[in-house]
Amino acid sequence: MKKLRILALVLLAIPTFALSGRAEVVDRIVAFVNDEVITLVELDTAFETYRQKIEESYKGPDKDRVMAQTRRSLLDRMIDTLLIEQEARKSGITVTDEEVMASIRGMLARRKMSQEAFQQALALEGKTLETYKREAKETMMRTRLVRREVRAKVMVTDEEIGEYYRLHRDSYEGSEAVRLKQILLVFPKDMNDAVREKLQALATDIGKRLKGGESFDSLAAQFSQGPAASSGGDLGFVEKGTMLPEVEKAAFSLSTKEISDVIESPVGFHILQVTDRRGEGNKPIETVREEIKSRIEDEKIDKKLDSWLTELRAKSHIEIKL
Repeated sequence: MKKLRILALVLLAIPTFALSGRAEVVDRIVAFVNDEVITLVELDTAFETYRQKIEESYKGPDKDRVMAQTRRSLLDRMIDTLLIEQEARKSGITVTDEEVMASIRGMLARRKMSQEAFQQALALEGKTLETYKREAKETMMRTRLVRREVRAKVMVTDEEIGEYYRLHRDSYEGSEAVRLKQILLVFPKDMNDAVREKLQALATDIGKRLKGGESFDSLAAQFSQGPAASSGGDLGFVEKGTMLPEVEKAAFSLSTKEISDVIESPVGFHILQVTDRRGEGNKPIETVREEIKSRIEDEKIDKKLDSWLTELRAKSHIEIKL
């Protein structure tokens, strides 16, 4: 994507004439980023998933405005990503395809999930494995660059940790909570008795497979329609008083690692597994010091990254042609 690519794309952007005499634009440049470009095809391809989600879920009267704003925000993110990639290359930071695949294999091993199940989970989110690999590579490159350019310059003092704990003390007076994994089969809007029986039979079969030793993560990725399905159905810690009554009653009656029977709620059929518990009471600062330090560090990094990107944009040649 050097100067020759820019020249080629400029030539592509010149109208080509079909036999009918009408002009058709094959592709065009939507942004110059130093000596590289982002094309309309690249933007439209990246935007397709967002477009589908807006079409499916947004019911407001100004859908076109939301589409345009989301598309422009995506272009800004693509520009930032390209700037970071350029800066990483200048600094000799690279991420190979094998490193990306090793990272994915490690993630799948931790979740006890097959690549096929993972690809099925991605498909439910409107992604392909190639899309995920590209995003993972960008994330790894960004992380390495940020670690060198930003994280190393961030310091968190004991005074800051103490002050954060004092100001957010309520956050560390935890209610009783369980860490849950969930497989959820959602009732469709047009459900009838036949559909309900089919879903219940599927839920019962999944429950038998789980209790027979199959991986919860894998079956969640394959069947769950609930949140975090692609992450093995892990909902994190959920406190009392925040769940559907039927689900909460079952969740807090389970012992750690135990798998529930099929639970019916107004939403659908649930299968739960409790992976951890925590009780009520105030957590002393010693037990949450690293958590607070990490949180303050992340906040500082976000601020420094924003200012670093602003500086990087200011010294770069960026021209938007959208």
